[in-house]
Amino acid sequence: QVQLVESGGGLVQPGGSLRLSCAASGSIFSTNAMAWYRQAPGKQREFVAVITSGGTTNYVDSVKGRFTISTDNAKNTVYLQMNSLRPEDTAVYYCNANIKVRSYSPVSSYWGQGTQVTVSS
Repeated sequence: QVQLVESGGGLVQPGGSLRLSCAASGSIFSTNAMAWYRQAPGKQREFVAVITSGGTTNYVDSVKGRFTISTDNAKNTVYLQMNSLRPEDTAVYYCNANIKVRSYSPVSSYWGQGTQVTVSS
């Protein structure tokens, strides 16, 4: 069984910063990629950022230059450093990981429970 646990959300003023963390635990053979998604009230969940096992990153255009995704592979943890936050960044942020639990297992997608980020003065 694999669990993803996010932390680091909260209330921040426009222009402020937050750092989200997501730790994967359980039976993990390998992690192909880890990503962050977000869902604002009344909207569909959208992709924010991804980092592959090789370190390649990609971001949605609206956060480029403001957000940075990184990993600590030894800890199976992914981070999202969010700077210059805007009210439109307000959403529940979800961690996603593509994981193999055994060498012969297919890659499966796992989700965290989400952490609220609110940007407001």
